[in-house]
Formats: sequence, structure tokens, C-alpha cells
Amino acid sequence: MAKLYFSSPNPSLALSFKFREASFDLLTDFLINLNQRNKDNLKSLSKCCGSFKDKRVLEYILLITKELRLDPLAGYHAIELLQRFMVKHLTDLLTTPTPQGAAANSQRSHEDAILDKLKEKFPLIIFSCVQLASKLSLHSHIIDNNTAVRFLHSMGHSVSKQIILESELMVLKGLEFRLNAPNPLTYVEILLEVLGHNEPSIPVERLYHMCHHVLQFISLQRTAIYNSLLVTTTQCVSPSTEQRQRFVTVTEDCMLLGVGVIAVATFILYVKKWKQVVGELSHITGISKKSISDFSHVTLMHIVRTRFLVTSA
Repeated sequence: MAKLYFSSPNPSLALSFKFREASFDLLTDFLINLNQRNKDNLKSLSKCCGSFKDKRVLEYILLITKELRLDPLAGYHAIELLQRFMVKHLTDLLTTPTPQGAAANSQRSHEDAILDKLKEKFPLIIFSCVQLASKLSLHSHIIDNNTAVRFLHSMGHSVSKQIILESELMVLKGLEFRLNAPNPLTYVEILLEVLGHNEPSIPVERLYHMCHHVLQFISLQRTAIYNSLLVTTTQCVSPSTEQRQRFVTVTEDCMLLGVGVIAVATFILYVKKWKQVVGELSHITGISKKSISDFSHVTLMHIVRTRFLVTSA
């Protein structure tokens, strides 16, 4: 990615995020709403949840977000939109009835053709999710179609404005125009705001910057971290298929991820306040201190291990 696509300066939005300005009633409403949405999401998980949160896909989206100087919130929102759209889109495509009397190998050829065609469209679908997310962010540049064409051309994708509009409409229809999906960074921001309200001595402003780095690390190392957490939770080196299936709700729990991110950031910056913060996060969310501690421990192990590997390389 060779150049920026906005010429005007755009200071880091993380630096301008302001805490301690929301009222108690507003924070209560936010927290109740987030908690309910998280519960609803966990109750309606599909068998394919998390399938499109592959490290390479997430890295691609986060790099686009950075290159186009969007609010990081737009990147995490785009990830959620992509996951929901792709599961719905693939399900619709692969459940379309084939002609009666078609042979089994014909059925496989039909599915292969669908997947091959989807591979061609996938980069544009990803970009459409980022573009839609940018339009939903109050603090972000909106990616207009001129910017979209220039950016995609620079990435080697020859597309017109019409194709971009059609792709965006396809994603919108696939999502049934329901774009208000919860994302992990929203949970982190609201939990930090509540934490700062309850414990004014905790420097949530500084924690917020570290939380961005921690959340990005966890997102990119998602598979390894949650596998380690599964082993820790089950105390079994080789968890069974049933244990893995039950654990899916943990991997998709945005509230757990939010408190885990804040706890890890606190351990890195203010280890003396770690127990106090974990206790307060447990009080705020109802998540046990042990669950928060386990998540923190596993993540910190991976951070240290990754740093050691980079240093020794």
C-alpha cells in the first residue's frame, strides 16, 4: 500500500476519545444494551461463526482501515459485517437446489464453481464491508466511490463505480440492511467508560491506547489464544469435539473479550492496580475474576512468546 488517500491531516482518533463525560444513566443504558446484545448474539450463533475471522482476512481489513485513515472502530465493525454476510451469502448459494437428476459429481462441480466465483469477488466484498462500516462511524472519513476506485486500482483490482455500488448493495441486501452489529472495540470503550466512572483513580485514558494494541494482537492471534484458553479451561491437552463445540460461545463472547483486553492492558501498564481493575470489571459485567484472570494469563503468555520469537529471530 504505497500512498495515503486523504490529503488533509487526520490526527489519531484514539487520541481524541474523551472519557468521563457520559452521565450515570446513559452509561447504565449503554451497558444494559451491550450486555443484552451480547447474550442475544451468543444464543443465535451459527455453525460457521468465526469462519471468516482468519488472521489473513483480519490483517487485510485492518491494513485497509489504516491506509484509508479510518477510525479503528470501522475496521472492527467491518470484520463483523463480513462474518455475518459471508455466512448468509454462502448458505444461500450452496442451498440453491440443483436440477433434478444431477449426479453427485455434478453437484460437487456446481459447488466448486460457486466457490471459484466467490474467490474472485471476495476482495471487493471485503472492501464493501469496510466502506459500509466507514459510513456508520461518526468519527471516521467516509470512503466515497472516487476514493474507492483509486484505492482498489492501486491494489490491482480494475473496478468501476458501478461495480462498487453493486457490491455494496449486494452486501446490504445480504445483511437485510441490518448493519448495527456489535464489535469488540465498542465493548472495550464502554467498559472503560464505566470503569473510569466507578474508579476515578484508574487512568482509563492511557489504558485506552494500550487496549488498541492488545485488541489488535488478540484479533490477529485469535486461533492460538482461544486454543490455549480452551486447554486452560478444560485442563485437557486434547479437548474433545464436544468440548470444542461448547467453547464456541466463549470465542464469540464480546463482553469477555472486552474485559480481557482491559485486564491485559492494565497488567502491562499498571500491574499494581491489576487486581483492583479485575475486581471492578467482574463487578460491572458479572464475569468471574477467574475467567478474566485466565484470559489475561493466556494472552500475556502469547504476547511474551511472540516478543521472544521476534527478538531472537
